Amino acid sequence: MGAGTGSVGSARVGGRAAVGAPDAGAAYGGQAAVARAAVRPVSSPGAGGPGVPGQGNRGGAAKILNKASKRRRRMNILTAAAAVLVILTGAGVVGGTYFFDSVSFEEPAAETQTTQLLASDNKTVLASLGQFNRSIVPNASINPLIKLAVVSAEDKGFYNHNGIDMKGIARAAWNNFTGGDTQGASTITQQYARYAAKLKEISYNRKLREAVIARKMEDEYSKDEILGRYLNSVYFGRGAYGIEAAVKAYFGNSRSSLTPPGKPKAITAGEAAILASVIKQPEPTATHGGYDPGNNLPDAQDRWRYTVGNMTELGLPSGMPAAFVPPGINPPTEYPKTWIKFDADKCTTTCGNNKPSAKIFKYVKRELRTMGITDARLNEGGLQIRTTINPEVQKAAENAANRASDKSPLHDMASTYKSALVSVDPENGRVLAYYGGPDAASWDYAGPNYSDDGKTFLGGGRPPGSTFKIYTLLAALSAGYSMDTIWDSTKEKVDGGGKISNAGREGSGLACPPKACSLRKSVEQSYNFTFYWLADALGPENVIAMAHKAGIQLIGDPNSAARFDLNKLTTEQIKEKGYGREVGFGQYAITALDHANGVATIANDGVYHKAHFVRTVSERDAKTGKFVPMKGKGEKLKGATAFSPEVAAAAQDVMQRIPTINSISLDNGRKAIGKTGTWELDDESGNNGDAWMVGGTKHIVASVWVGREKVNKKTKQVELMPIFKPGGRPMNGGSIPGQIWKKFLDAASKAIDAPNDDFQPNSTAFVDPSKKGNGVEPPPKVEPQNPVCLLLPEQCNNGNNGNGNGNGNGNGNGNGNGNGDGNGGPGQNTNLPTFPALPGNDTGTGGGEDNGGG
Repeated sequence: MGAGTGSVGSARVGGRAAVGAPDAGAAYGGQAAVARAAVRPVSSPGAGGPGVPGQGNRGGAAKILNKASKRRRRMNILTAAAAVLVILTGAGVVGGTYFFDSVSFEEPAAETQTTQLLASDNKTVLASLGQFNRSIVPNASINPLIKLAVVSAEDKGFYNHNGIDMKGIARAAWNNFTGGDTQGASTITQQYARYAAKLKEISYNRKLREAVIARKMEDEYSKDEILGRYLNSVYFGRGAYGIEAAVKAYFGNSRSSLTPPGKPKAITAGEAAILASVIKQPEPTATHGGYDPGNNLPDAQDRWRYTVGNMTELGLPSGMPAAFVPPGINPPTEYPKTWIKFDADKCTTTCGNNKPSAKIFKYVKRELRTMGITDARLNEGGLQIRTTINPEVQKAAENAANRASDKSPLHDMASTYKSALVSVDPENGRVLAYYGGPDAASWDYAGPNYSDDGKTFLGGGRPPGSTFKIYTLLAALSAGYSMDTIWDSTKEKVDGGGKISNAGREGSGLACPPKACSLRKSVEQSYNFTFYWLADALGPENVIAMAHKAGIQLIGDPNSAARFDLNKLTTEQIKEKGYGREVGFGQYAITALDHANGVATIANDGVYHKAHFVRTVSERDAKTGKFVPMKGKGEKLKGATAFSPEVAAAAQDVMQRIPTINSISLDNGRKAIGKTGTWELDDESGNNGDAWMVGGTKHIVASVWVGREKVNKKTKQVELMPIFKPGGRPMNGGSIPGQIWKKFLDAASKAIDAPNDDFQPNSTAFVDPSKKGNGVEPPPKVEPQNPVCLLLPEQCNNGNNGNGNGNGNGNGNGNGNGNGDGNGGPGQNTNLPTFPALPGNDTGTGGGEDNGGG
């Protein structure tokens, strides 16, 4: 990076400064590594003038350069003499010139910066990556009022000296001789030299080395370059390193050090003085409150008045020696009230990193790697990553799923209850909201958890129970099975495995004949036996393969607590893993993130878009300081067909009934698909340990999980616990998870102003008539004859038998509209005799298996 960009070093400022020291450079108190920049040579004064083209008048230039050379030599001699003076009054073992030559100056290393994760609005900061909150900005673009203020506060003679404070050196010599204070005032160049050379200790030797390096820096860099490097590295308190981070820490994220004076939201002269005044002591110590107005307003105002006085003397309103203060800007007279208070309890060194949304970092890093952005480049910082997270949708997720929120259905429940909520845009795979726990550091219940290096899987995901049936359903429909296929609830597992668990619903407890349950009814009532036998007929591996097509990336190993990455397994390899037929109703763990992606594919008519978190990646332009998108680094929105739109239509049709059945329909008649599910604990209690609700609209879907756990005080191991609804009954997916799902989708749909679009009309185009269930087809229903009709058959009209729409057309012309199983039931006309003098009064209701209407 060119020197004009003010690229400032990488080194770590050890701690947040040696606060409270009277040294003018207190904010540089810790050890640090420093900047690296390719410094351009300063143009000679005669460039472009008469004489040789592009070189000016050689003779005149030579004289000027000769004078400058002599001046530098004199300063070097003075510096060396000062060194001799201090050394002789101390140990007296080295010569000053030798000391000067022995102090090496190396180009500082590149400064690490902050990489910010922004929400989809490109403004809201979700989290920051980097040990220090720093954003390098080009020196030439920094607001000149900030430069004037910092020079006024820290080094009024900056543009007139050669880098060192000779009075300070003399004071150090005298103190060395008398045994007094080792401190002495430092110029801006000396402060930066100390930082660049990692001179941490406070001693005479450090002061001398600092002065020598400062002199050598003045030979290498222009004044403006030194000031820019200083501004990009100095600590301002509030966890802010460098001027850009400081502006945002003191005046809000909408402000920038790069906005020119006079432009909207530009830093004013008074605000610049606040920032500059802080540098002397940014944070309180035991003896002084520092100069942050949030901590010590009276002293901050005193220091501000000192700075403003120097600003007036140096440049306002007429301008500075460097002529970088625009005309017409008057000195401030009142202390600005625009600064914001800092709450240390709510903000870490990189503000925002302990929010729930910060859990997305692991996904962002992986996506960046696939784009070719290495971890090393990411650690350098200076990137701006626009994520897919919608801040309003994220807020809705946290309100609904975070137990700490008084708006959450979990709010009054025990702290042992945990939850996860992930929301995806079906049309493009963008993750709109992600909640896996109340903070960044806690276990992520929404996705996989890995070791710090990202290589070791630590756990994550839970058995989805009946919510996984949507993938078994998709596999069955894709294989040609009809929603009207009939299944037997009485058949036991293969190979003498006993009864198929159906949550205690058997025989007369079923909403269908025990040996004649349709696939549709089995989805609506969430019967397990149908999906066991579908997995048997299809093969567990094909059920899993369909789930993978829809969006499931990780699934639990049937033989251990590990997870398999389905991207790395073929269908045949999945088969070799030995999954049981129970996969058909959700025995094996998946994550809430993957589940949201899967249901999004159903909502999107069978077109899969991989769930992702990164929209664009930008880096600062070295000249303008503005962020510009990195070419080829961003989301790719090309979808892939996972299953046919006809299969999606049939799944959507039956899944639209689930919210109504569970009394969690969305507000204002908003159309939504859904599926509930639970899974029992692996013990003898039969209690549920996991409860889920998944589904959504054409424009936004969500997966919700609720579970419970505690840490055993003796073994220190996490133990799963049974989950209950308020009142003590077992929790199911339609209760608390369903309430969370509804609360979220109502709020999120409103936040994104989502239209209430219809899903596709039902379809049977995929049906293969040869594909049958294992149940017994029920006999056709025979309506009982009215005795009057037996006597007067010619006076009776038995109506139309439905014909799919339930159009009962008795003499009363009843028109049913049943959308039930098969062809609908008969139109109900009561089979009463009709006589010419009497008007018809019956209404055909169409029946069908469910919701037939007349």
